[in-house]
Amino acid sequence: MQQTKRMNLLDFPLIKKFIQSRWYPGIFQWIAMAVFATVVYQLVAGTSNPSKNFGTSTTWVLWWPIIPIVFLVLGRFWCAVCPFGKLSDLVRKFVGSERPVPKFLKKYGIWLIDLFFILITWADHIWGIVESPRGSGYLLLILTTMVVATSVFYERRTFCKTLCFLGGLAGNYSRSGMLELRGTPDICKTCKTQSCFKGNEKTEGCPMFQFVRTMDTSADCNLCGNCVKTCPNNSIRISPRKPTSELWGIKNPKMEHAFLASVIMGIVFVQNITMLEIWQDILQIIGSLTGTQNYNVNFTVAFIISMLLPIGMLMLTARLTASKWSKTAIMENFVRFGYAIIPLDLAGHVAHNLFHMVTEGKAVWFNTVSLFGVNLTGDPSFASATTVQFMQYGLILLGMAGSIYTVYRIGNKGSFSKLFPYYALMVLLAAINIYLFSLPMSHRV
Repeated sequence: MQQTKRMNLLDFPLIKKFIQSRWYPGIFQWIAMAVFATVVYQLVAGTSNPSKNFGTSTTWVLWWPIIPIVFLVLGRFWCAVCPFGKLSDLVRKFVGSERPVPKFLKKYGIWLIDLFFILITWADHIWGIVESPRGSGYLLLILTTMVVATSVFYERRTFCKTLCFLGGLAGNYSRSGMLELRGTPDICKTCKTQSCFKGNEKTEGCPMFQFVRTMDTSADCNLCGNCVKTCPNNSIRISPRKPTSELWGIKNPKMEHAFLASVIMGIVFVQNITMLEIWQDILQIIGSLTGTQNYNVNFTVAFIISMLLPIGMLMLTARLTASKWSKTAIMENFVRFGYAIIPLDLAGHVAHNLFHMVTEGKAVWFNTVSLFGVNLTGDPSFASATTVQFMQYGLILLGMAGSIYTVYRIGNKGSFSKLFPYYALMVLLAAINIYLFSLPMSHRV
């Protein structure tokens, strides 16, 4: 049977012309830069009341809840317009030395990204970054300093590729995304220029070090359009696809990706638990075991347990389904099926932040117009907490369905009995999320 040809958005002249023009992605980048500058200024110099601060509401009530949805719908498009990426481009243009990325960063970059994501999430609860406009502002300034430093010394977007705390999250979620950029194999194999990677006299090569000819994942493609601009053979295509379809076709699954998928689920757990009325009771129980009432110590214990829980559950499932109880077979299962957790991660992340976006969303508008001297007050919510809960349940069930189907495809459509432990794991993770979302939740901002 002849394979159906995939739609190529670049077949539409207006889309292709726009992406090939100097306006893409520049027009979006400069808008993002302007908003970013305003956000940082307001965080550092504006009111210290987080519910009244434009920077806090824009970052944590609007941007952070929306970003996983962007990754799902548009892949890593945000990374193309991110202010950090644009800043990196500007620094390298004027003072960059373009040294090769250190071998250490090439080898361990994803693990560093995983570590930074975990540390920033932990630090938020220890120092109250979300609740503190100054804390959020200083965090952004620290990240800005890292961007500048790496851009002065190293080529392309080294920070984005190997150090950005959002990189691992963006990569994992984009694997579930509905958009992909690829080369046409029959055309790419005869190409002599390799301009998609090397660039040309007008446009830099891929800032994320991707070679379109061999690229089989959207995890590191930020849809910046450089390859579209530089390809002389009209080989590039940008195509819609079914969500999660990449997860069961990954040729080289990696431990760091599966590890992060499990960790994100644990972080979703702890983010929910700390907003519940029972959180203080949990701290008391942990305190009785640690022998101290120090919040930082007891939260750290809860944080570690929350992350280890899904890792341990996936490891146990991998052991139950291993054909041979060897370390190699167990780890292979852990890595392969770890990707199946990503749809549930995405659903849990969106569901958690949906609470903030819906019940605090009007604060973004109130604080935006306040910049122009207009003071508005009122209920910041768009809907009741009960309505949000039902929306959260629906998202979790949708994520569970995506994870179960991913298990089915990763398992090569194997028998139900063979894959049952993984199905049960996804149902259990979904049930934990639904239970947590069913409990009364308080605002953090």
